[in-house]
Amino acid sequence: MTVSVSAQSAATPDAQTLDRLASVAHSVADCAAAITTKYFRTRFEVDVKSDASPVTIADRLAERAMREALSAAVPDHGVFGEEEGFDGSTATDYLWVLDPIDGTKSFITGKPVFGTLVSLLYKGTPIIGILDQPVQKERWVGVAGRQTTLNGSDIHSRACGEVASAYLYATTPHMFEGETEVAFNALRDQVRIPLYGCDCYAYGLLAAGHCDLVAEADLKPYDYMALVPIVKGAGGTITDWKGDELRWSVEAAATGVAPIGEVLAAGDAACHAKALAILQANTGR
Repeated sequence: MTVSVSAQSAATPDAQTLDRLASVAHSVADCAAAITTKYFRTRFEVDVKSDASPVTIADRLAERAMREALSAAVPDHGVFGEEEGFDGSTATDYLWVLDPIDGTKSFITGKPVFGTLVSLLYKGTPIIGILDQPVQKERWVGVAGRQTTLNGSDIHSRACGEVASAYLYATTPHMFEGETEVAFNALRDQVRIPLYGCDCYAYGLLAAGHCDLVAEADLKPYDYMALVPIVKGAGGTITDWKGDELRWSVEAAATGVAPIGEVLAAGDAACHAKALAILQANTGR
């Protein structure tokens, strides 16, 4: 299926276009799932990238399959993936941002909380996001202006107006350094329970109403862009630590310029505001 979409002046594309592009996103996630499930809990070599993060043949092959699917369906769109960077023209309003395996360390060690992330940005704003956990066959889908779904059923984040009552996730305490470590520790010390180790899966749990906060730093756009429509569509709030919307233009992606990777998500707007105040008070922002 080839989708030809012209630039539009509206804040988001029309409903029919969103439906077609969401279908493309599902196909892209399916391509990745076919590869990641094949390699999960098997023996494979692990390489180390220049930033010291691990990468496997599954990461590389999955992203290649995802890119091929997009090239066939939306050849005029820009694409940025964790493994291969930017490809395509900047003369488009559409940018796909891909992470074939978010949580490669979990994948390597056989823990089924990694996820494939597929996001589509329109004029810099994330409008479609898929979080796919192919081993457990769980798929979260967020589309701008619509209710988030998990395996086709509507989901909602839960009410939690106080930081002191919140269950907080972060992938690891080692992702924080300097002022972000000070700020995160201040937030961690005020929540009910801090937890670690879920990568993108934590945001899915938040959207489904099972936890209340996710606070992270040192992220790249492919780590979180897909999660924006998912969290928002479930009734949650997700911003950077300044309280600004998470955006990324095609031009910035093409040049490799990325936003500071500090993300705060909450299922409850009041909890987000209070957690944000704690982070800001301890970063001087």
